[in-house]
Amino acid sequence: MRSLPLLAVALVLAAACGDSLGLPQPSIPNRPDTLSLYALSGTPVSQPSAYIIGFRSVVRTDQAVDGFDFAFDIDSAGRALLLPTGALRLGRESGIQTTTKAFDSVLVAPSGGYQLDSAVAVDSGSVVVMHSRPLGCSFGIRAVFYAKLQVVAIDTTSGPNGRRMDFIILTDVNCGYRGLEEGLPRR
Repeated sequence: MRSLPLLAVALVLAAACGDSLGLPQPSIPNRPDTLSLYALSGTPVSQPSAYIIGFRSVVRTDQAVDGFDFAFDIDSAGRALLLPTGALRLGRESGIQTTTKAFDSVLVAPSGGYQLDSAVAVDSGSVVVMHSRPLGCSFGIRAVFYAKLQVVAIDTTSGPNGRRMDFIILTDVNCGYRGLEEGLPRR
């Protein structure tokens, strides 16, 4: 019986603070970016093949000193693949999942169900939701960042601009938030 009053006090205090998770107000607006990644195999190493969600940045895998969250490749059957860190044997830290929702309909990232160990095959028009590796936040916690991505085009041909995936990505870089709408995310 004593736990019920303590629970009530905790709920009142959380409501008074306005956020039961203790997160600060979001300050970085979500915005979509249109980017390209080049396949890990069959393209020059000088082309970016990976993405860092927390920094909203495409990177070359050989220059990503602090790591990256997912990479792009094309397998021997010609399938376009997104690879979380576990699929590359870099630790089970980032995750990817496909969705049947339209890109603009994905408003909040799911809290579970992410593929951590295997590549995820995508086609033009595919929509995926992903989370980063845990990163340190400015207010002293470690959290993951969330993003949604829509594949615009995939070019599997060889050549200087081939073996490429063009995509739109919207990343929420407000630590601890899962909101995936343009503008400041809601709690």
